[in-house]
Amino acid sequence: MAIPGQKQPTNLEELLEGIWKQNPVFVMVLGMCPTLAVTVSAMNAVSMGLATTFVLVASCLLISLVRNIVPSQVRIAAYILIIATFVTVVDYAIQAISLAVYDALGAFIQLIVVNCIILGRAEAHAAKNPPMRAAINAVGMGVGFTIGLLALGGVREILGAGKLFGFPLFGPEFQPWVVMVLPPGGFFVLGAWLLLFNWLNRRKSNRICSPDAAQRNPGIAPRNAPDSAALHPGYLSVQLDGQPQDRARPTR
Repeated sequence: MAIPGQKQPTNLEELLEGIWKQNPVFVMVLGMCPTLAVTVSAMNAVSMGLATTFVLVASCLLISLVRNIVPSQVRIAAYILIIATFVTVVDYAIQAISLAVYDALGAFIQLIVVNCIILGRAEAHAAKNPPMRAAINAVGMGVGFTIGLLALGGVREILGAGKLFGFPLFGPEFQPWVVMVLPPGGFFVLGAWLLLFNWLNRRKSNRICSPDAAQRNPGIAPRNAPDSAALHPGYLSVQLDGQPQDRARPTR
């Protein structure tokens, strides 16, 4: 939905939004149930990510097409029905392609229906934007979710089994970290990735607000910069009840 006076993002910005700026796993911290449960290996992570991406793109595209037809009173029920239809397609497709992957993912394939990422994008974006923009945004969110799952699954499989996608990486003397293939390992790896992302965002914000950045771009005010009013010769700071109070000195 176009907002007056607000610049609409380009297709590339819509695509990159879910991959980095609003990554479902590392930024919005959504869909934690499959993120922590199925990421014991990289193959499981990619399989769940691709399945969720297909459901996300297909459901957002269809919801955007019928957004002006579905009454607002039953829109949530209609969204869930659309999502459940595509989840059923994915469920039968995975079962026909690989029984091993189907058994590894288990009930989490059916639980894609209640994944808050899909329902949230349907309500917040697909229902308010044209089909092309909704599909592009859904692709970005799906790719970002898949990258997040792969980041966790890859680390857990490497440390917990010494393999990646089933291929051994270390010699026979490698001692696997058994905790990484257990539920606590998912929390440890997720916490480490969140710590890294928060550090990168903090570093980026400090770089933007630094005095050097303000000199390169006069439109950016440096952090802890003095107020312009405090530099005015008619400005006076007084002490009242132990608290500093600032007021302007009257001019004559």
